[in-house]
Amino acid sequence: METPEKREQIRQIHAGLIIGVVQAVHQPEVRPQMEQALKMSEQNGWGGLVGVIRKIIAGSRDQALLNSLDDEDQVIADSILKGLQDPATLPDPEQKGDATKAAPMIANLINEASRGDHNAVIMLGGMAEQMSSIGGDMANLGAVLKDMIDGERNLDQLCSRMGPQGESLITQILSELGKLDVH
Repeated sequence: METPEKREQIRQIHAGLIIGVVQAVHQPEVRPQMEQALKMSEQNGWGGLVGVIRKIIAGSRDQALLNSLDDEDQVIADSILKGLQDPATLPDPEQKGDATKAAPMIANLINEASRGDHNAVIMLGGMAEQMSSIGGDMANLGAVLKDMIDGERNLDQLCSRMGPQGESLITQILSELGKLDVH
């Protein structure tokens, strides 16, 4: 079960998709662009979610659509359905995540992924894609997430292409991973 903080993190990470689907429902002229994004998502292993999104775009508003989805996908699809009913519930695409929560959240996902949690792997994959489009330290962090899932903990190795802010975030993530290893 998702905690409220984790639900909000998922909503913020996928704000662009959630808002894009709501826009595609209300503005048919943007549907071809949305369909291209959905095809890419489907190729990246998000077939179940994409199928539900296509049903939503086609007009279905049945909450039972969520039953076939994993926890993360349920949060995304539910946010789309709620956003269609009340646009005020949509995530703010301009809101930046709370940096103090970023390291523990990423460390927790890395820990879960390294233990075989498929949902955590998918979520980190989505994050890495978004990070790579941002560029700079975020792109470099996205590039080393897989290394951290595979157990890399050498700060110098992980930060070889990082600036001071990226290095600080990786240091915090490694610290959080150290706490998780103790438990």
